[in-house]
Amino acid sequence: MKRILFLILLPFLAEAQAPSGYYDGTSTLTGYALKSKLHQIISEKNINWHYGDLTNFYNQTDLDRYYDHDASNTTLLLDIYSEIPNGPDAYEYTTANIIGSANAEGLGWNREHMMTQSTFNSNYPMYSDLFYVIPTDARINQLRSNYPYGIAKTTTTPYYTFTNGSKINNNATAGSGYTGRVYEPINEFKGDIARSLLYFAVRYEGKLSSFNFYNGTSAANDTSPLDGTEEKAFENWYLQMLLQWNAQDPVSQKEIDRNNAVFAIQKNRNPFIDHPEWVNLIWTQTPDAVAPQAPTNLNVGKNSAYFVTLNWNASTDSDVIGYKIYQNGVLVANTKNTNINIDHLQPSTAYQFTVKAYDNGYLESSESNLVPVTTLANDVFAKDLIITKYIEGSSNNKAIEITNKTGHPVYLDKYRLSIQFYNSLNSNYYFPAPFELEGTVQPNETFVILNPNAQLPCITNNQARFVTAAPQMTFSGSQYLELRYSSETIDAIGTKDMSNFSTLGNVSLYRLNSVQQPTNIFTLSEWQSHASDYCKNIGSLAAADVSTINENEFSVYSNPVGDLLFVKGKQLEKVKKASLVDISGRLLKQENSPFKNGNSLNVQQLKSGVYILKLDDHAVKFIKK
Repeated sequence: MKRILFLILLPFLAEAQAPSGYYDGTSTLTGYALKSKLHQIISEKNINWHYGDLTNFYNQTDLDRYYDHDASNTTLLLDIYSEIPNGPDAYEYTTANIIGSANAEGLGWNREHMMTQSTFNSNYPMYSDLFYVIPTDARINQLRSNYPYGIAKTTTTPYYTFTNGSKINNNATAGSGYTGRVYEPINEFKGDIARSLLYFAVRYEGKLSSFNFYNGTSAANDTSPLDGTEEKAFENWYLQMLLQWNAQDPVSQKEIDRNNAVFAIQKNRNPFIDHPEWVNLIWTQTPDAVAPQAPTNLNVGKNSAYFVTLNWNASTDSDVIGYKIYQNGVLVANTKNTNINIDHLQPSTAYQFTVKAYDNGYLESSESNLVPVTTLANDVFAKDLIITKYIEGSSNNKAIEITNKTGHPVYLDKYRLSIQFYNSLNSNYYFPAPFELEGTVQPNETFVILNPNAQLPCITNNQARFVTAAPQMTFSGSQYLELRYSSETIDAIGTKDMSNFSTLGNVSLYRLNSVQQPTNIFTLSEWQSHASDYCKNIGSLAAADVSTINENEFSVYSNPVGDLLFVKGKQLEKVKKASLVDISGRLLKQENSPFKNGNSLNVQQLKSGVYILKLDDHAVKFIKK
């Protein structure tokens, strides 16, 4: 039984399971700063699999070797919704017993989203994240529906009581205004669920405010536990419940083994299994009741036709965790920094901007000074991201390259890749849930979205920015593929409703260098066609493009460079930090105040290839001979 096994393994449970260096940079952090750092760590270099792949993965992540069976079990799944820890289970499943629906317990299992998929509209990568998508009994899964977890009311007969004692009834969790139904798991697995949901809050920071959450209409019927914030993430009652469950049900050997197994598959970890103490370090802050001071000296650092760069002086309060940016009185962005690029603007158009600070209790300052700006009529930059390479090769050899020629960093959280399929049974065209991008792409930086099973000679999973087997990366040349910003089509491959696709099967398309702007209407004359699986120089700019980059106030000369990289630009001596990054985004070298005594950096250790030099918020690409 687990209770005996837990005592035997207790010394082992205290040992860190993550690879050496995995959590570098976290040792001095607390609060939401720690949460953001963990987000950065566990969001980098993930492999996002197709929802259909999870079934086979459960044979590695979710076998019962802890209760009714030992380490020799290679077939029977552990279902936390039906597991009876202190006795034989009423039923058990292998992965072959997957079904779509059931009218009773014990008929089969299917995939359960602990954070309900309605939260994120079933979009990838959230849809197939193994850390909170688990195998459970199909009937219990159906009845749980999109109800939150909670403490079920005991003064009335539950709507449903399941074979292991879990139940569905109206909510009785302390501090909640929600009176609808909740699903209460048994005590044995409450900590497992809590740590899975807290992982979700860290992994998808930056997207949480775009997910479905309570909008103020009826708290009593609000089934979403999210509160719309990126930092705290959950409503108070729900967060307190998760903290309590995390404390009362400590990390088990099952969770440690599962964390390691998922890491082998997805290449990221649940930090609260490795370090459960971080839960309280992040979420047990005591906010004050004083609103922060307003930021000052809001000004325009750079004006363009399609974007403006805003700068301001930080609020003087130490508990400020972010800033909200208002465009013509409407909230359009937030940031932890004291500068931001507001894009998707129209040329020759007047705008007004203000900024507010907010603290860890979500009290807001008054507005900063108002800054009016009229965008330029035109400029040299692209109006948005542009698809620059399309690889449609044999089997799973699928890759998309996207380039940022906008002249400013682009925040990817509202971008998504969408694909159109044809349903032959219904004779209709449809778009499955999209794959959402995330993070930031620097000016003149390219990135690649790659199918994880690709065997291309020019790029590996480690080198690609996004690795996913989502439907968008299963194209065969007969689908329409597009890059979207929210619901707006930015750039496209092919034609909707699958016409004129004869030239897109088993080819690689490279955008001509003369094409500088994305277009929502595909034009084959903008592309150069190559043979199937051709992928030369994917993920890097051409030498001609690199050598002329000087829009960011800094430039590299001569380019390509030798052992010394020389930089010129305005106020070079004020650069606080220089970072050398490879095309996959991996940090290779970093120097503080690099140009106090000169204008060069030693890059002798770099191999020949294309690299990015980041100078504070600016980036320049260069080639090492």
